[in-house]
Amino acid sequence: MDETPKQTSGGRDVLLPASILVAALMISGSLIYFVRQGAPGSATGVVPGAPQTPPSNAQTSASILEIRERDVILGDPKAPVTIIEYGDYQCPFCGRFFEQTEPLIKDNYVRTGKASMIYRNYAFLGSESTKAAEAAECAKDQGKFWLYHDAIYAAEVKDGVEGNGNLNRDLFLRLAREAGLDAGAFTACYDGNKYADAVANERRAAEGDGVDSTPTTFVNTQKINGAVPYAQFAAAIDKFLTSK
Repeated sequence: MDETPKQTSGGRDVLLPASILVAALMISGSLIYFVRQGAPGSATGVVPGAPQTPPSNAQTSASILEIRERDVILGDPKAPVTIIEYGDYQCPFCGRFFEQTEPLIKDNYVRTGKASMIYRNYAFLGSESTKAAEAAECAKDQGKFWLYHDAIYAAEVKDGVEGNGNLNRDLFLRLAREAGLDAGAFTACYDGNKYADAVANERRAAEGDGVDSTPTTFVNTQKINGAVPYAQFAAAIDKFLTSK
């Protein structure tokens, strides 16, 4: 089977079958990283006194589902459920979501046309996070965002250590070659910091959407904080499917 993400006429990838901050909160079985309040750009996770009950499963405005200029849709753009993840490529719990939960969502909901997925950057864990996000944006220019997104997370999960310098230029260029990207165009994009402002602006926009931790996921208008078990995501998705 063809496992390469395809381009839609709108420039968005559509899925065909495919493929340290020690401080963290464990809340209702979810694992999550919080931004240090009042310290923009801080690479510090949970701070003492952080809320013990984050707004998991809260309802949010439908405006979160509006497709934005740099969004890349995985799956059928007309699917009844849209899943939007705000993540950081260094966040170990985003890695857990990528490794354990996302494959099941793709198999059971995205490939069946019931849901689509969008990934948005909330890069707050330092320069490795922001440069990884910029690299993924460069891959987006060549229509291979999701393939590249998966490659970064796979490399970070395999490394297993945050903030050790493994998310670097050499890795990003190697992943670009392995993904079949035009290496020259990718390198020019990355070295030229083409998407530095876009990544920073996406974080600010995320904060405006009420995001202050990773992973934060919206299943339609239902907000889910943390790398919660797949069953909780499935219940949220099914709720919207059965209400149609």
